Amino acid sequence: MSGLDPDNWDALRQLGHRMLDDMIDRLSHLREQPVWQPMPTDLRQELRTGLPDAPSSPEDLYARFQELVVPYSTGNVHPGFMGWVHGGGTAIGMLSELLAGGLNANCGGRDHAPIEVEREVIRWAAQICGFPTDCSGLLVTGSSMANMIAVITASRAVPDGLAMRKAGVGTRKLTGYAAASAHGCISRAFDLTGLGSDALRIIPVDHNNRMILSALEDAIARDRDAGYEPFMVIGTAGTVDTGSIDDLDMLADITAREKLWFHVDGAFGALAALSADLRPMLRGMERADSIAFDFHKWAQVQYDAGCILVRDPTLQAAAFAQSRSYLAREDRGLATNGPWFCDLGPDLSRGFRALKVWMTLGTYGAERMGEMVAGCCAIARHLARRVEENPRTELLAPVTLNIVCFRVLAPVDDLDHFNGEIVKDLHESGVAAPSTTLIQGRKAVRAAIVNHRTVEADVDRMLDKLLELADARLALEQQD
Repeated sequence: MSGLDPDNWDALRQLGHRMLDDMIDRLSHLREQPVWQPMPTDLRQELRTGLPDAPSSPEDLYARFQELVVPYSTGNVHPGFMGWVHGGGTAIGMLSELLAGGLNANCGGRDHAPIEVEREVIRWAAQICGFPTDCSGLLVTGSSMANMIAVITASRAVPDGLAMRKAGVGTRKLTGYAAASAHGCISRAFDLTGLGSDALRIIPVDHNNRMILSALEDAIARDRDAGYEPFMVIGTAGTVDTGSIDDLDMLADITAREKLWFHVDGAFGALAALSADLRPMLRGMERADSIAFDFHKWAQVQYDAGCILVRDPTLQAAAFAQSRSYLAREDRGLATNGPWFCDLGPDLSRGFRALKVWMTLGTYGAERMGEMVAGCCAIARHLARRVEENPRTELLAPVTLNIVCFRVLAPVDDLDHFNGEIVKDLHESGVAAPSTTLIQGRKAVRAAIVNHRTVEADVDRMLDKLLELADARLALEQQD
């Protein structure tokens, strides 16, 4: 039986060079391309070939990739992409993925250099967030997994909590607390860990979309009186809808007084700490017991690259480590260098995510990355000013960081429907791609400025095109 290496290495090298040239050309000419375009039905069908029994040449597959995949990708690399909170990636991050793929390292553990790279990246993350550099942590798919690891770790950190690893969570009446503005993955973490989504108490927010602290304290007291066992509070640094930040310092005070685990979901907002100007908004984050965030958002690292940090490294290991004969640690050889990352989360097989983080932050440096983050927020403020100055548009929420929620005003019966439709029109135009959300029950156009390539002219173009499309839709409705 022959292996899977190519018969002709030079031919593969030439194809690889062409792939690299094509992708760099694409990145360097992004503004000439649409942000997004729908994939035609016939091309979708062309991808449905069934499992291939016979081999195909890499050249033919690459041609299919260029025809069927590249023109119809998400578009988040484009400066006109302002939907959701997707980072734009970088060219150096793309090259890092190539290098990591070449090594094909399993970073579940053992004694090899990629483990040391990830450990260094965790130390960098701790420095960014104000954590002690001897904390534990690991890179995961994203904040959804990072938040789930935090919930599991916090639940096992309660008195006699490790017994739940065998007996199950049904033996305790644990309750956690998060604001109504918290990301849906928090509730999902309570669901999937077996605590139950009802065990997460949803705390109301104020007019700035921040958790009402008195309501939190009341909820904790009620649960204790009713025989429940409060165990953690989740604060948010950068809510998904508006980018608001809970009062993390006060939450740290409350959790310390109540002896609860304090977790911060900083999916994208935590990296505002890279900017000296924005860092004070996150005061109190450094006091948390754990922090979840994504490098693939504001740090512009290629997907996927989430991160979880836990202040006390013994607690994360206690929640996840297991002993198996086939995972035995030895005193010499490859099976040394504990603790292994598989002891800190659910995954035994783990890719070399750390390399793209290491190379991206290493290439640009923390200071330049902080300037980029602050620049995104400045562009958001520029857009907010344009919205407030235009009588045809209305700002629907305060702009805390980089997210602008607004709507276009028009003489129509259903303004929510109208705004939803013109955002779809904007997507299909290829000019820009914001998303939508609900702010106090009203449909909002939501522009999240995350891409390092986005400049003021891009948000101006987005708003101008949106108003143009609104005029076109009004004219069409008047004809009907």
